[in-house]
Amino acid sequence: MSGRTSKSTVGALPDTTVDSSIVPGALTWLVWTLFAASVAVLAARVRLAGAWEIAGVLAIDGLTVLLWVVVTFFSGIVHSYSRRYMAGTPHETSFFAGIFGFTAIVMGLVAADHVALFWLLWLAMGQVMATLVGSVRGWKQARAAEQVARRYFLASSAVLGLALATLWWTTGSTTVSGIAAAPAGLGGPVWVLAAGALVLAAMIQSALVPFHTWLLASMTAPTPASALMHAGFVNAGGILLIRFAPVLTVDPTLMLAVVVVGALSALLGKLLKSVQPDVKSKLGGSTVGQMGFMIMQAGLGFFGAAITHLILHGFYKAYQFLSAGERIEQTSPGTATKQAPGVVGLAATVLTGIGGGVVFAVLTGEGMHFDSGIVLVMIVVITTLHAARSVVGQMSLSAPLRYGAVPAVFVPAIAIYALVYEAVSGLLGDLPIVAAPTELTVVHGLVVGGFLLAYVAVDTEYYERSTRLYVTLVNATQPPADTVLTTRREYNEH
Repeated sequence: MSGRTSKSTVGALPDTTVDSSIVPGALTWLVWTLFAASVAVLAARVRLAGAWEIAGVLAIDGLTVLLWVVVTFFSGIVHSYSRRYMAGTPHETSFFAGIFGFTAIVMGLVAADHVALFWLLWLAMGQVMATLVGSVRGWKQARAAEQVARRYFLASSAVLGLALATLWWTTGSTTVSGIAAAPAGLGGPVWVLAAGALVLAAMIQSALVPFHTWLLASMTAPTPASALMHAGFVNAGGILLIRFAPVLTVDPTLMLAVVVVGALSALLGKLLKSVQPDVKSKLGGSTVGQMGFMIMQAGLGFFGAAITHLILHGFYKAYQFLSAGERIEQTSPGTATKQAPGVVGLAATVLTGIGGGVVFAVLTGEGMHFDSGIVLVMIVVITTLHAARSVVGQMSLSAPLRYGAVPAVFVPAIAIYALVYEAVSGLLGDLPIVAAPTELTVVHGLVVGGFLLAYVAVDTEYYERSTRLYVTLVNATQPPADTVLTTRREYNEH
């Protein structure tokens, strides 16, 4: 805030002038080198066809190289940001080892073809992330949050292990690609067990309701770790579903169940975010909702759209977390105002959304037929419009200018979304299933209606008129009590 000449601090600030380990600098250089190499591999993959694999162990396809580029880019940003953020802290070296190790594990995971290797890397990914959540060893709350996260991630790994073992036994194949190539042999109670376990593992890892507690408890993690978690780790659920898309698409009923599961988290995430008192918790609630949208897209049969969503959400959420301190600095209680949008605002929002939906449909061809593509367009419109309104909401604009600013931000944004979707779908062309639209049902109609009602209720702040609903939402967002920092004294890690 302008005009301030001093800042109140808790405890002594770290001494950033002392000699520090060469590890942070070396790992930062190495991860950016991996990013450059990943870009080169992606360019080669676009030009060269054919299988790149170590038979039965690793398989490098379009999804692999695309995620290598995305993961190393996010990780490079986090490494560079952490050079200053973590400077002088007693756990600086171990923190950098953790985020680099996490990056290497994820790069291995998206290339793993043997089911045992895939499972081991999934397990390792969760355990490293749990350690990052508890990076600040001086906080008992951080240690408690680490244990909460570790239990959830172990549960996800156990459920995934059950799914992979069942699929191995059913198909006789020891590889992910082999299982994906044998959907004709799937069905019956054994398939239900395997497919249900895959969806459950994805739900836990992506912090969908009711497994969102670990994410809300993870706010003790250093902000760079939170950025990596929300921009990368939670996306593992979507990656899991696209890898095993042929297993999930065997029965339309399961796909419909995935839509419902994602829809509930998308709606509740929107509501949970609205009652959060701090910046990071609001972003956590937003992530719950966005992961719900991603899972919905997979359930609709648009796996390429799910990957597009996780990439774009990753960019948006990484920026939001790494700039969280700036948002706090620019906000004061006395200047915060709440204004209901009113009839004109709602009308402008609806017209803007319709226009954006038309743009997306024209550029992608989705939503032109009477199938789940119509719901996909609605999801993209809602998420992109929400992001555009958030950006405009941070500007000091009068109401008339705001009505014009939202479309000015939203229409180019949804056009970019559509173009990225087309590019991603092209890169994923060597996967067994990229898009498998499903027939529209009454359930899809109910989901659409529920979304519209919920978003109107939140945007008009109608939910605040019900004390019972507000209290219920507040209670539903409370992480375990032993993970919450309650006094200023507890924030001193030095």
